[in-house]
Amino acid sequence: FILSVYGSQCSIITCLLFSQYGRTEVIDNTLNPDFVRKFILDYFFEERQNLQVVGSLGSRLEKPLIGIPGKKCGTIIVRAEELSNCRSVMLQFCGNKLDKKDFFGKSDPFLVFYRSNEDGSYTICHKTEVVKNTLDPVWQAFKIPVRALCNGDYDRSIKVEVYDWDRDGGHDFIGEFSTSYREMSRSQSQFHIYEVTILHTHTHTHTHTHTYPHVTLLSCLVDTELSFLDYIKGGLMLMCVLLCSTIRVLGNPSQPTSLHYMSPYQLNAYAMALRAVGEIIQDYDSDKMFPALGFGAKLPPDGRVSHEFALNGNPQNPYCSGIEGVMEAYYQSLKSVRLYGPTHFSPVINHVARYASAVTDGSQYFILLIISDGVITDMAQTKESIVNAASLPMSIIIVGVGPAEFDEMIELDGDEERISSQGRFAERDIVQFVPFRDYIDRRGNHILSMARLAKEVLAEIPDQLLSYMRTRGIKPGPLPPPYTTAIHPLLTRRVSRI
Repeated sequence: FILSVYGSQCSIITCLLFSQYGRTEVIDNTLNPDFVRKFILDYFFEERQNLQVVGSLGSRLEKPLIGIPGKKCGTIIVRAEELSNCRSVMLQFCGNKLDKKDFFGKSDPFLVFYRSNEDGSYTICHKTEVVKNTLDPVWQAFKIPVRALCNGDYDRSIKVEVYDWDRDGGHDFIGEFSTSYREMSRSQSQFHIYEVTILHTHTHTHTHTHTYPHVTLLSCLVDTELSFLDYIKGGLMLMCVLLCSTIRVLGNPSQPTSLHYMSPYQLNAYAMALRAVGEIIQDYDSDKMFPALGFGAKLPPDGRVSHEFALNGNPQNPYCSGIEGVMEAYYQSLKSVRLYGPTHFSPVINHVARYASAVTDGSQYFILLIISDGVITDMAQTKESIVNAASLPMSIIIVGVGPAEFDEMIELDGDEERISSQGRFAERDIVQFVPFRDYIDRRGNHILSMARLAKEVLAEIPDQLLSYMRTRGIKPGPLPPPYTTAIHPLLTRRVSRI
């Protein structure tokens, strides 16, 4: 990523884990600085980011500065852009009324493109072919990686020089102009005309004929494979994250022998799995309201068995506020319900699938987290549910806790063989299963255990999301303006309620 920082202080220090990571330049005598220096950071969806920018609308985060009691310190704005090695652009230019440099002919013009560097210098990144004996050349289209053109910074200046080729290598300078990748990429629907000057550089965007030398951008075609972050920046929300906790006959939660043991000193495996995944997912949900359901319990007051109940006890509104709300609902449910079997997966999968089927426009993607301790008692129905859900915008994460064998759950994970039911194969792989015991730190470091678990179970989500979008031909939504405080359209309503 390239992070651009804007704010109301003369200099700002970015810190990761309370260690200085980088420092912007100093901008003198202003309360509204626009910092130029960028910071390149690694991004992993499956890991908790200390500076979470990409989950915000347009990958733009705005926060008030604090630190001086009773004083408004201004606002800091941080913006992230993805650096992609696979993104490239196809460009084609033509010239018109270029200066005549040859005594016995016209000119043999060619273009030289330069990428600007952080220190103000320029690095050559492309030369066109020479078009002989003309003042109105049309150069061949050429393909260039965006990173080579602007190092991934879409607003970085790109300088283009126009020369008349000479056999002896003493090419005559005709003039120059400047542009940027962002400016060129906005010109896909119309020509963009640049005035060629010697003493200064400026551009015009007109479609009528000029009397001065100019170069026209005829086409700008972006050739790229869309990334996970393209959809996040376009407004897609990983909302409606369903955190389901299997509650079976495991003994009294107040006893250490139970996997649901509520120790005053440490989290149990269920709680660690909920927190490990939920803390990462919540950064991609606008209002951080999560439906939390349980299954495998007898509910008060009549003791009916349920495989689909609200952990917070409110079936009309099972939403919990953030991961802390989910944790509170989980602990309260252990005190109010009686743990009971058997273990049915299909009801909750079908439950989420009903809502995913109503939102297939690419604005939402559903992630169902199932935490289980053992044997699946409705295997045939679960396979059928997964095959049906594979055509919907959803993924299923299954975390196995405890010492049991998890052969059936491994079978649901379609990494090696696509899951099938009644002769039908799942359209795509949407299930990721991991046994939590494989990621527990042997020294008892629960923070490390949760980080390892989250990294493993969430690693496949971006590719699963992309596979759905590609097969449906769904493109990312348009990026919002870079500096606005407009309300995200999806913040005004919850399109689906679990």
